[in-house]
Amino acid sequence: MKFDIELVGKIGSMALINEEKNDLDYNKFARIGKELKPGVVWVSSGATEIGRLDYIKRMGCELKGDTEDNKTDYSAQGQAILMQTYRMFINPNYNIRQVLVEHQHFNNEEKREHIRNFLFRCVAQKAIPIINYNDAVSYEENRRMEIAALKKNGGNNVVELVDNDETASLIACLVKTQKLLILTSVDGIYKDPKDPSTLIDQISGKDIYEVLDNIEACKALCRGSSREGAGGAAAKLEYIKEPVKMGTHVYIANAKYSIKDILEGKARRTFIGVR
Repeated sequence: MKFDIELVGKIGSMALINEEKNDLDYNKFARIGKELKPGVVWVSSGATEIGRLDYIKRMGCELKGDTEDNKTDYSAQGQAILMQTYRMFINPNYNIRQVLVEHQHFNNEEKREHIRNFLFRCVAQKAIPIINYNDAVSYEENRRMEIAALKKNGGNNVVELVDNDETASLIACLVKTQKLLILTSVDGIYKDPKDPSTLIDQISGKDIYEVLDNIEACKALCRGSSREGAGGAAAKLEYIKEPVKMGTHVYIANAKYSIKDILEGKARRTFIGVR
């Protein structure tokens, strides 16, 4: 099977934060930055939480307004810091490019094709695209209205893009990647989320149909999420179904491990795909 991109990776917001210091986890940024190279498409959450922490540092308190307005303001403040931090640690010989996407970009074939072509140009131009959902200009009420209108008009497979796990899976399908890596603050998918010893090493099968059945069985074991608004493990498993269908190998792992070790099976992780 032919793939056009080697790796699409995604890291969650809380995986980039040092909770003890209430600050960015610069060690993770440094390790990831050393491993990113042209040919990798990177999806990075974190702007909203980073913006919130930066605002607190400067003002001594959190924003008091509407939750959606706060999310907009925090994400706009955090985006610059997020990209600056990646630039600090990625090989200076490589270009990096920020890409902010919304649900509308994936519900329009012309826009999808525009993004696809851009991502392929990044490979040719030795650039690493860093993709994030554009929280600064998109808000929930408006998104719901737009999604409802698309469904009413007969849209098939309407994309909602509620978080970056979905974004990463959509990008994986868009560029037909060989591997999809989802980095989180835990080691993978557990039979019992409260017991780290119950890590599921692999969700596999002899063919796509068996893999999908096993994904459904594992979804029933998942509950909870790392933060308010996140979908959690069950949502991750739902989103990765489409990449798995096209033959992509999916890895869900802790961001404390190196990308190389995860992909080579030297670190704890959950592998998902056809055996």
